[in-house]
Amino acid sequence: MADEGNDKRGKPNGLPNPDPAGYFAGESMTRRTVFSIGVQAVGGVAVAAVALPAVGFAVAPLFEQESEPWQAVGPTTDFSPDTYRPVTITIVQDIGETGKSTAYVRQGNPEITANQTKYPPESPNEYIAISTRCAHVGCPVRFVQASGNFICPCHGGVYGFLGERIGGPPVRPLDRFQTRVTNGQVEVGPRYSVTNSLDPVRARDPGEFTGGVWNYLYPPRPSVPPPP
Repeated sequence: MADEGNDKRGKPNGLPNPDPAGYFAGESMTRRTVFSIGVQAVGGVAVAAVALPAVGFAVAPLFEQESEPWQAVGPTTDFSPDTYRPVTITIVQDIGETGKSTAYVRQGNPEITANQTKYPPESPNEYIAISTRCAHVGCPVRFVQASGNFICPCHGGVYGFLGERIGGPPVRPLDRFQTRVTNGQVEVGPRYSVTNSLDPVRARDPGEFTGGVWNYLYPPRPSVPPPP
């Protein structure tokens, strides 16, 4: 047991701690503190020199503006308002067949939306291009002429003639491509997603909802082109 006049280390109580070696009155920082801060600063610079390029390499693609290739898929006479025609398009440039995909294209049909207000009206002067990428996990869907529906063979997703979701696990309608007519040729451009009301929004990945609060819970990548 320590004496009543001593602390636990045996030093007399009430005595001040001795100053560090080399300390002088009025000194605000010791040499040891200076060296410690200097070493930490050098270490921080070294970590930043290694980490920042790695972070930039990982994050930069999110902000790199995606290209907006427009490609001709056939003359306007090749497409009718009653059914879809499959066309081959290039999704990713310069990687051969791996970068190609299929889109289903038809002429706009005013009769489809004439008696309803849920979906935007169509014009015979426009062309509809539906993506074959399922909105569930991205499997390729196929348009079945007999039923007039798009069917996903992976998990049983079913979409209607307009690409709207009518059954299965997909969380939203099929994506679409922007279209235009140049010199009598139908051209397909950037992809975009749609809400359950078929209103255009920026493209989302499979499994991501669209519309309402989902636009904030599943924000698009900054690099994605704006919808039409």
